[in-house]
Amino acid sequence: MQTSRGKLVANFAAVILGGALLAVMGVVFTTSNNPSPMTPAAPAPSALAPGSPTPSALAPGSPTPATLALATPEKQAPLKPVLPLGISPQLYALAVPPGREPTAQLAALGEKLFKDKRLSVDDSVACETCHDPTKGFTDHRGNSATSAGVQDQHGQRNAPTVLNAMFQASQFWDGRAATLEDQAKLPILNPIEMGQKSPGDVVAKVARIQEYSDAFKSLLGRDLTYEDIAAAIAAFERTQYSANSPFDRFLAGDPRAVSEAAQRGWALFQGKGRCGSCHAFNAVSPLFSDQKFHNIGIAAHKQNFAELARKALGILKTGDTKQIDELALQTSYSELGRFLVTKNPADIGAFKSETLRNIGITGPYMHDGSLATLWDVMDHYNKGGVANPFLDGGMQRLALSEAEIDDLVAFLFTLTDDRFADFNKAELARQTSLKNNRPQRETEIAEGRKGDLGDAGITPDLRNPASIGAY
Repeated sequence: MQTSRGKLVANFAAVILGGALLAVMGVVFTTSNNPSPMTPAAPAPSALAPGSPTPSALAPGSPTPATLALATPEKQAPLKPVLPLGISPQLYALAVPPGREPTAQLAALGEKLFKDKRLSVDDSVACETCHDPTKGFTDHRGNSATSAGVQDQHGQRNAPTVLNAMFQASQFWDGRAATLEDQAKLPILNPIEMGQKSPGDVVAKVARIQEYSDAFKSLLGRDLTYEDIAAAIAAFERTQYSANSPFDRFLAGDPRAVSEAAQRGWALFQGKGRCGSCHAFNAVSPLFSDQKFHNIGIAAHKQNFAELARKALGILKTGDTKQIDELALQTSYSELGRFLVTKNPADIGAFKSETLRNIGITGPYMHDGSLATLWDVMDHYNKGGVANPFLDGGMQRLALSEAEIDDLVAFLFTLTDDRFADFNKAELARQTSLKNNRPQRETEIAEGRKGDLGDAGITPDLRNPASIGAY
């Protein structure tokens, strides 16, 4: 079915207007019920040291100042965001709660903490160990599908990227943390991540480090707390937005920004591939994620979900964040996904639709890192996932040909930010070299000669969406 240019333009205008209204509503309805922990006890006049960069000069990716010359919050101006092509001001306004706007000083302090292994119990693991800024803020461990913490202990989950985490409605694969601040606290205390025993232990250790003790006192006029440490890390993470990709330039009107194969892949993504059903994309919500949780059958071959859920209900304590965090990383209950948080049977085996931004450089894929390449990902979806009693109703076979899978993968690699262009090229080459090893491929199921997973999707309109007024 083809849509007229006029109707498409009208729909797009409605999306933009809707985004603007949402931004206004976000300001109206976001209150100070959850105030920033970064509150000074006794403000004292202070100024940036001579030669320090101004907040507006610190765009994402800028180097950390050599020294931290911190001012009180009253004297600090929030960083003026230099938004990339694919991030709208409306989305940024919705994503940053009042009082949590990052400043140059706080973001610099947060970056230092993010990179400091001394936050862990044995000085061996930092946040960046699993979220390496040079690798798309993931770890790319060659010897394991999941991430490792202190004493090389491996958990059950694959580390997601920090890039654009500030725009996520919730954090972690199962959404067990509502904010970046909440998320920052948990890995430090998890026994197999950073291994600290209590918030008090963390505060005592950080306070003994003179540079941090001085920095927080200069910033706040008081001694630091665990909430302050989390707020600083979250401030740094709120500077890590990413949406300057070849695809963004293509949508902006440059037809040469992506290959013809990638353009065909984009049409397949929106049509026959049905990818947009969960990895939604529009001008106001450009993350390629619906922010919801779905059972797509990734762990179905490993678990009896119903029995596992029954056992979990016997031990789960409602609202016990620490218990949920440890069950998610350390036990087979990890595969229950969102159910650990909600206890809702509809959430058994459900995990968040992760952003596809920078997907080419953030493998391995899925919550358990079980899919090595984007060809494996497409093979999994092409056969309709793995059947189980809780499989999402939207999962069905796609009947994609090998050429169509290649086009979709070509499109997905265009979603990588330009600052990772070299790494993206290397990852494409690496994954292409593994293309002939396809453990997830089941062509008979995908094409409907075996099993029963519904009809295949429609043949897509392969025209450039920009040329028909879609964007």
